[in-house]
Amino acid sequence: MARTKKTAKASTKKDKYGSFDDLTEEADEDADLPKDEAGRRKIKRQYGELLGIRIEKLRGRVLNRERINKTIEGIYFICGTCLKVCHSLDDGLTEDAENAQNLCSACSKIRAQAAAAEAKAAAATSSPTRASSRKRASA
Repeated sequence: MARTKKTAKASTKKDKYGSFDDLTEEADEDADLPKDEAGRRKIKRQYGELLGIRIEKLRGRVLNRERINKTIEGIYFICGTCLKVCHSLDDGLTEDAENAQNLCSACSKIRAQAAAAEAKAAAATSSPTRASSRKRASA
């Protein structure tokens, strides 16, 4: 049986391994970070790609708990407000008692500031009505 000649394709090495280019670009972004933090960033990115549109359904939930050493525990979770995959060591964690509305520290601060502003506004609107009723009573 005679061999037939293979047709020459116009493919380059870059085309064959195109997906590896993405990995090297991601590695370049994380080059200035410590090894463990770069690893957590990579895992968070993989969680985001893996979950895709299901992130909305899993908002506020814990994805994974890992033991860093005997005393430190790292937690991957989806923030209930911004829907980002977060890690407790990088982004902070405000844990919910039922593990249904966990928040990253940035969203937790925003929520606390909003609650304080609402309380301040409610106090400001309720105090003038009391003062006006007292004036009427004394007059």
